[in-house]
Amino acid sequence: MNGGKPVNDLKLFRVADGKATEIPGAAVALERQLQTLVERNMNAMLGIRFLASEYGTGSRHRGRIDSLGLDEYGNPVIIEYKRSNGRAVITQALSYLSWLRDHRHEFENLVKERLGDEAAGTVDWSNPRLVCIAGDFTSHDAHALEEIGRRIDLVSYRDFGGGLLALQLLASVTGSATPLRTSNTSAGASAPSSGAEGGGSTVKSVRQFYNESPQSLRDLYADLDARLISHADVQKEFQLHYVAYRRIKNVATVRLQPRSHTLVVRLAVDPDTVELVEGFARDVRKIGCLGTGPLELRIRSQEDLVRATDLVRRSVESR
Repeated sequence: MNGGKPVNDLKLFRVADGKATEIPGAAVALERQLQTLVERNMNAMLGIRFLASEYGTGSRHRGRIDSLGLDEYGNPVIIEYKRSNGRAVITQALSYLSWLRDHRHEFENLVKERLGDEAAGTVDWSNPRLVCIAGDFTSHDAHALEEIGRRIDLVSYRDFGGGLLALQLLASVTGSATPLRTSNTSAGASAPSSGAEGGGSTVKSVRQFYNESPQSLRDLYADLDARLISHADVQKEFQLHYVAYRRIKNVATVRLQPRSHTLVVRLAVDPDTVELVEGFARDVRKIGCLGTGPLELRIRSQEDLVRATDLVRRSVESR
């Protein structure tokens, strides 16, 4: 393949009587077939709420966005598909980003129409996300993301037949957050960096809470952070209210509470499968609180962190 080596090496095997037989993967027959499948299952596959398909961008931009969505953190998402080679899909997605930034009100109206007033009121414009889905990307595609400086995920797929479809996050960059409606930080360091908050927001950010935390809480956060990012493919992104960790879908969100010396962690773990201990673990499925994930942990000590380790692993492996 031109333009570098393919970086999708996902293989699937059928094991019978101790013998492994590789199941050959392939691209879907039609690009539209892939798009329809993802749109019908977007939340389950990508952790993104579906908004619209083939959305027209008007006379100036002269295109149709394959799919529009809203992710778990309230960020607008553009999803573009290619049946096989994904080189062109990156450029195509980038070309629609300027339309998205210029049509915030139109996008929020779409969110309001499809998901309701509450979702529309929490759209975070600081760092819109591009998701490019294709059969193959090259090593050059993956390296180019760092130079582009936008928030982009490269997701490859393989159709193994028999109702088996695999998705693999090949590369992801967090981009540079631009304060538009809310103030957001860009990822890169193990802890939120210091500095002025942009956009004139009066809401305290996770970065500010980190700066106000005692060193002991910062150290506790550093240990938790190390556990999360030690798992393969886990990406870290600084949102306004919390630090988010994800693979293709959300793995965990972390908030710091300096006054109570607490890390508030939400995980993608079913609370019904966990022994809920008062003051440590609780079910937040019916409670409105910041973060994503149905299980909330409150970590105040190294002992709590040790107790949380298996739940963190379960959350990562579930995504």
